[in-house]
Amino acid sequence: MEYSIRNCEITDLPKLVILCQKHAEFEKADFSPEGKLENLQKAIFSENPKLFCLVVAVKETIVGYVSYTFDYSTWDAATFLYMDCLFLEEEARSFGIGEVLIEKLKEIGTQNNCVNIQWQTPEFNERAIKFYNRIGAKGKDKVRFTLTL
Repeated sequence: MEYSIRNCEITDLPKLVILCQKHAEFEKADFSPEGKLENLQKAIFSENPKLFCLVVAVKETIVGYVSYTFDYSTWDAATFLYMDCLFLEEEARSFGIGEVLIEKLKEIGTQNNCVNIQWQTPEFNERAIKFYNRIGAKGKDKVRFTLTL
């Protein structure tokens, strides 16, 4: 499969919202597209972005994305890269694209003096867990909580 990985562009946002919805469905999470396009535009394309995003394109079609932020670890007393989402359409899986995206994040994290990359995945996503273990990531048994504000 021929593909390219590039920074998300404003024109990618409608498709990005659709991919976010598919990702949420895959993770059995609630998702409403309402306001997402506008809020993602502000987060990614503002003068001081809160969110960064790479997209995977096959010709003119976006088939996946990885989004990330920079955060600070109290225990490490250092910045880390937090991978918020990594999602590929079903037809884009099994071509090594996920591993290429992780390599891109490793480069970005290194360039930004990050000590590590952190992320989470649902326990039922065994395929992803197997992939993350294969690339040398180490999982921690924790429960993530969310308190709606």
